[in-house]
Amino acid sequence: MPTAKVSNLAPDVQPRRRRLVITARAAASFNPQGRSVAAARAFVRDTLQGWGFADIVDDAVVLTSELVTNAVVHAGTQAEVLCLRAGDGVRVEVADRYPERELPLQHPGERPYADPDRENGRGLMLCAALATRWGVEYTATHKHVWFRLDLPDRPVGTRSAGPVVPDRLLPLADSRVRVAVLQIDSADSISAWNEDAEHIFGYTAEKVVGRPLAELAAWPQTPGTGTGIAEALRLSRWEGSYGLRGADGRVIPVYASHLRVRDAHGEPSIVCLLVHDDERALLQTPVRVPTDSAHLTEPRPADPFEVFIGSPAPDDLDSLLQRTVERARDLLDADSAFLLLATDDETELEVRATTGLPSTRQRFARVPVEAGTNRYGSARMPAVHDDLAVVPGAVPLLESTGMRSVVTVPLKVEGRLTGSLGVAAETPGRYTNEEALRLQFAADRIALAVESARLGELERLRRGSLSFLVEASDLLAGTLDRDQTLALMAQMTVPTLATWCAVYTIADQTSDPYLSYVLHEDEERIDGLKALLSRVSPPEPVREAGARPWPETALAVGGETVVLPLLARNRVIGLLTLGKPSEEHFRQEILELAEDLSRRAALALDNARLYSERTAISRSLQRSLLPPGSPAVPGMEVEVIYRAAGEGNEVGGDFYDVFPIRDGVYGFAIGDVCGTGPEAAAVTGLARHALRLLAREGLGGPAVLERLNAAILDEGARSRFLTLLYGELHPQPDGGALMKVVCAGHPLPLRLRPNGEVLAAADPQPLLGVIDDLDLYEQTMTLDPGDVLLCVTDGVTERREGTRMLGDDGLAEVLTTCTGLTAGAVASRVLRAVERFAAEPASDDMAILAFRVPHQRTGD
Repeated sequence: MPTAKVSNLAPDVQPRRRRLVITARAAASFNPQGRSVAAARAFVRDTLQGWGFADIVDDAVVLTSELVTNAVVHAGTQAEVLCLRAGDGVRVEVADRYPERELPLQHPGERPYADPDRENGRGLMLCAALATRWGVEYTATHKHVWFRLDLPDRPVGTRSAGPVVPDRLLPLADSRVRVAVLQIDSADSISAWNEDAEHIFGYTAEKVVGRPLAELAAWPQTPGTGTGIAEALRLSRWEGSYGLRGADGRVIPVYASHLRVRDAHGEPSIVCLLVHDDERALLQTPVRVPTDSAHLTEPRPADPFEVFIGSPAPDDLDSLLQRTVERARDLLDADSAFLLLATDDETELEVRATTGLPSTRQRFARVPVEAGTNRYGSARMPAVHDDLAVVPGAVPLLESTGMRSVVTVPLKVEGRLTGSLGVAAETPGRYTNEEALRLQFAADRIALAVESARLGELERLRRGSLSFLVEASDLLAGTLDRDQTLALMAQMTVPTLATWCAVYTIADQTSDPYLSYVLHEDEERIDGLKALLSRVSPPEPVREAGARPWPETALAVGGETVVLPLLARNRVIGLLTLGKPSEEHFRQEILELAEDLSRRAALALDNARLYSERTAISRSLQRSLLPPGSPAVPGMEVEVIYRAAGEGNEVGGDFYDVFPIRDGVYGFAIGDVCGTGPEAAAVTGLARHALRLLAREGLGGPAVLERLNAAILDEGARSRFLTLLYGELHPQPDGGALMKVVCAGHPLPLRLRPNGEVLAAADPQPLLGVIDDLDLYEQTMTLDPGDVLLCVTDGVTERREGTRMLGDDGLAEVLTTCTGLTAGAVASRVLRAVERFAAEPASDDMAILAFRVPHQRTGD
């Protein structure tokens, strides 16, 4: 586990390597273990989010992951991670204790040290690609790799006054301006809800107080494209647009201003002011005006882009596109407007923003560019359609919307199609070429800004996806349990990639897909979704990689549904099904991310299957080495307790057996093979079966052990020495028992008399598997009624707690307390004594074999 220390510093404290004002630092150390990489990622993520640096968290997590991997995996040393917060960014240092591991010099013709095909060195390549600055520094005992990430330049906390303007130019608002005031407590739950909030959203305060804000908020879930609601509620100040679900189920667009405060007791909370999105002017912070603007003698030339889009321009793509369609609608006094962005190969257009249309239903839908049915044939040139009723399908986006006339213009950058902007009206013949030229002029003004924002979004999405896949791979690699792998697979997709997810598994190539796991972002809908999918035929297990539509389920469940095959080791082992509600569509980037995740999840699921199969085979083989059961010995109580050391082991190096040799004669054995695990278990099987065969051939105890010794030596390099207590049991008609024993290097059997006296019941002799010629002899004794014979392996006598050991004397002392107990009670008391002797679990195999001659009952 990491050890961490966080401290706030005075503003004048300077770091020792850069002349920066450091306002806080956080440090943690991580041991050279594989799980430390995930712990380091979590430490950096939590630290930066706590500092309000959500914009650079993904980059910092990816870089830290690579650098800590170099330290704890490749260098094999402890890693020390230090985060330093400055006003305009953060510096992260990763140090290891391997200073002699320097950067290799690059000679002509050699591969560079930062080669993506090499296992290490990629952290430095990522630093060069993602970090603002980076470097490597050495001390006498440490090597430091550091990187710095600057915060994006954003105007926050601005204050200004607007000029005096005529009344007709003032922003529009309802006659009764309502501002919803919410207060969110430290658990992100609503603690206050004013009367205006009740009027805007339809909930009374009693209905919402105590509920998390996330339950009501309709917030984007796409990774890497913006701040999430959890991150926004951690920032000291936040301003922007999102939606809140009203009491009637509709999402109400709002513009919000969040301010994080604390009360007199230091308890933090968030005060949220919300208005209808079209009244955002009430809360929206104006653009920062340079302080020296009053000294400018000449007015700044008007920027055509700002003239069209308004000032200040939105700083994220979605807001910019939404502002664009609103301005385009107003420019031509239209009923609706829409903007589509082109794919990289310019063959498809993706719906990204609309106004006056069912936008959520069409968002991220794609249409081909070429002419034809359901294709967008007017994308590359300005086009005016007088009446869509005459040319159905000319603009697929407007099907069944009631729009009749439309004008569309392309967005182009350096001659390349980047998108299409259109406006439409409900009446035919509304637009002429003059309106098309006006709209094209506006599109030319904004095309470059839109493309720049789109590329920035793709880059953030790529970095967020990389961070997502790094953490997903780490989670999937951390388990070999099939059910847990299925659960992780679903939990990583919902709600980040999809609204709901279903995982089908395929047992073998002749089996149909089986519905194994279902998850929905609304937990109350999981059972209903599972029942619905159970009534639908499973998807066809196609080997072709990539997402494909599943229309059968889309009709039954509603919305868009896609299926991705789970391919592992050149076969389909399952299917990953993702679904969105009817008003949403999958983005291509999300489908590509889901495809990457499905490949990793398929391998993890197949590894879990192989592990389960091999574990089942191992346990089956181990159980075959155990005796089928102890026979009933007339006039005797027999009890056996067996414990194998090691996770998943049922058989180890210790073994026992009680078996009939012939009428009235029973054999018993308890032994210990050197070592534990499968290798020792193999010798265990050889010894147990050989003893039975040799004893039933009529051989006496010494002859049985001498031939077993020869068989063990014949194993050559695979042989292991063996301690063994073997004996024959002859129940007597008078109630006693004659016992013949040979103790070959094994802990001596102990005899408990009814008066509490404990005696050794045999003499020590040489162990098996070491020398060829053994001179063994057999000892005979008679057990009287009430006598107990206890036989154990050294896992009992060598039980340790620090420097203490139970030993033969400790075992004898335990046995003295067992007078009058049955054989089962004796064995159980010995086991409890062994377990209580030390706090740690036993690390050696253990076998306990107890015989007792009961007293004759009168009247029998």
